[in-house]
Amino acid sequence: MSSYSFLAEFYDELTRDVPYDRIADFYEKVWDSYGVKPATVLDLACGTGSITRILSQRGYELISTDASPEMLSVLMDKCAGLDGAVPPLVLNQSMTELDLYDVVSAAVCTLDGINYVPEDKLDEVFHRLRLFIEPGGVLIFDINSPYKLLSQDGQVYIDETENVYCVWRPELSVDRRMLTYGMDIFIRDGEEWLREQEEHTEYIHSTDMLAAKLRENGFTEIRLYGDLSEDKPKEDEQRIFISARRTEN
Repeated sequence: MSSYSFLAEFYDELTRDVPYDRIADFYEKVWDSYGVKPATVLDLACGTGSITRILSQRGYELISTDASPEMLSVLMDKCAGLDGAVPPLVLNQSMTELDLYDVVSAAVCTLDGINYVPEDKLDEVFHRLRLFIEPGGVLIFDINSPYKLLSQDGQVYIDETENVYCVWRPELSVDRRMLTYGMDIFIRDGEEWLREQEEHTEYIHSTDMLAAKLRENGFTEIRLYGDLSEDKPKEDEQRIFISARRTEN
């Protein structure tokens, strides 16, 4: 069972409530606060490319990377024929294998992609981001907060549309450092339903640990935000945004 294979086709249907335009607005506010006007943007773990499409339409040149070829296939269809926009460069790469042809002005990672990286691999991810973000450029990502992930243990979640029915149950590891989602996906096929399965694992990362690893790997001016807010995160924040500037040397 792999992540985002069968689910890719229906991911957008199941995430219609995600405010992608507001997220893009937030990114632009953060860039302004750092005094950065990026020309090229890396969309790391880009998924089906909703943020890629929006930022491309706003005039940015995008490089979009993801480990799932199925998700990238949806992105390619979504970003075909963007009027007046530069088509994104799409690369099938995991976060730990990031390897770009040139540097970018800024990088974003939307919807808890960093939670999919185990703690012992974060140094490699941040090191590679430092290599490919130009000096003074800005990284922005968000995480599912420890508060949120810990509270999901043992719960059962259901989501459905006309074409797909998805049920999953998160289970916390014994050491309370990761949450595994066993997902059953029922896909409509005419009058029948086909059952598929996927497994997703998210790692519980504290903001203190992430900030320390960012500093160790050449980032500074680290800032924490509540969910799409310029305020600092609350104790019960569900999603936390983090930004940092790549050092000048």
